[in-house]
Amino acid sequence: MANTVSDRQTEIIEAAAKILTNSGVSGLTIKNIAKEMNFSESAIYRHFESKEDIILAMLDFVMNNIGTSTFGVIMGNTSVIETFKAIFNAQFGYFSKHPYLAVAIFSDGLLEESTRINDKITMIMNSRKVMFEPLAKSGQKNGELTKEIPAEEIIHILMASVRLLMYQWRTSHFSFDIQKKGASLVNNVMKLIEVK
Repeated sequence: MANTVSDRQTEIIEAAAKILTNSGVSGLTIKNIAKEMNFSESAIYRHFESKEDIILAMLDFVMNNIGTSTFGVIMGNTSVIETFKAIFNAQFGYFSKHPYLAVAIFSDGLLEESTRINDKITMIMNSRKVMFEPLAKSGQKNGELTKEIPAEEIIHILMASVRLLMYQWRTSHFSFDIQKKGASLVNNVMKLIEVK
């Protein structure tokens, strides 16, 4: 699917994300999406061939939106620590405005849905790692981040911490301010890995 998503496809993606959040992967059917949107099933099929295609489009949609804001952050910051904070704060800000889309990136159930979906999620995780690891190495080189922990493990610590917080937010039905808690989490992780 192309990177350009029509307004109608966006509506379908958002309806699918809402169903995924409330009913899990088993509840995500073309029939339920059509019902959520007051559409006919054939109207959904005019935009997507299958449930799998909707999930893949959802993953692309979220990552394209997060990627756009992340690129501006990386280009605009000199401090590695401040860059990491800004990247994750931009992510928390995006999901606070689009909470149901958090399920696309932070749902373990999707990994078992199909090989194509599994491959897409793996690719997304690897692309984040590829983007973050040079930042961590740069921070170690310039004396901002500790060299006691390998750069790859710094990224694991950051990504795992954020993933757990996002999972808690989603399973609590978005009951707390993800921007506030997210900023606090990233600040505290940075305190653990920065050079004092």
